[in-house]
Amino acid sequence: MSYQVLARKYRPKDFSEVVGQDHVIRALSNSLDGGQIHQAYLLSGTRGVGKTTIGRILTKSLNCEKGLTSKPCNSCNTCMSINEGSFMDFQEVDAASRRGVEETQQLLETVLHMPGSSRYKVYLIDEVHMLSKHSFNALLKTLEDPPPHVVFILATTEPESVPATVLSRCLQFHLKNITSSELITSLELILKKEDVSFDKGKYFSIS
Repeated sequence: MSYQVLARKYRPKDFSEVVGQDHVIRALSNSLDGGQIHQAYLLSGTRGVGKTTIGRILTKSLNCEKGLTSKPCNSCNTCMSINEGSFMDFQEVDAASRRGVEETQQLLETVLHMPGSSRYKVYLIDEVHMLSKHSFNALLKTLEDPPPHVVFILATTEPESVPATVLSRCLQFHLKNITSSELITSLELILKKEDVSFDKGKYFSIS
């Protein structure tokens, strides 16, 4: 019998499944449907509100084989590769463990290479505020004149620690905290799909 962690199994695969961030989803969807692509996005908010999830969905929206869309198909080879974490034109980097300037420069050197099989190469830099000063300077140079085939998605819990020069070159979205009622609604849907019974009176004690 196969087992899959529920958090991974039920990670939102398209914008309609994202909980509690309607303002962000609406703006991104309108931008995508209008063909307006920004080359640098910044997603801020506390842990667990959906920054990396939205970043991955945005990557699919940019590269889905059915075309630029706010509703990626999740069935083409590109979408499935991104879901599986094996898409060659998508790099997800943890800045907390790769904050040095040499590591940042090595990453940015790959920006010049054309995508292997997609429209855009996407770089998702998580906890971007952890980059060193020299790393931010290197990143800024690329953000000032990015190749047309590259999109950066920066995620952070501390936007105030990101240099203003970097922030000014990003389309910024702040993700709000998810409410207890939103969490409970999501939990009920998952429990129903898993055919698990649960005392509704205990929902608020764990949300």
